[in-house]
Amino acid sequence: MPGLFNNSVSNGRNSKIDSKIFVKIHKSYRTVVAVCDSELIGKKFEEGIKQLDIRESFYKGEEKSFEEVIEILEFQKKEDATFNIVGENSIKASKKAGIVDDKSIFKIKKIPFSLVLL
Repeated sequence: MPGLFNNSVSNGRNSKIDSKIFVKIHKSYRTVVAVCDSELIGKKFEEGIKQLDIRESFYKGEEKSFEEVIEILEFQKKEDATFNIVGENSIKASKKAGIVDDKSIFKIKKIPFSLVLL
């Protein structure tokens, strides 16, 4: 399918993951980088009083490969951006880019997410 990335990358445990990740960069007084696994776009998860609403208008940007996401995150980290990250593959890319660690990852309905202000 044209325009879709289907890159397999190792997750460090000798298994492969297919990564389709959306990245959208919002410009304001401070850049906000929204990163989300493509299959989560438009979904809403609730657990008690916690809610994760993955709105297309905020998260659906350009679809990127796992490696491209890492490069974008590393660059934006140097530019003092903030990050909204949702989904297994997005979190893995963010960890690899040095944006998040295990202490900054939360879950709602088993969906990992992180909000990062550097």
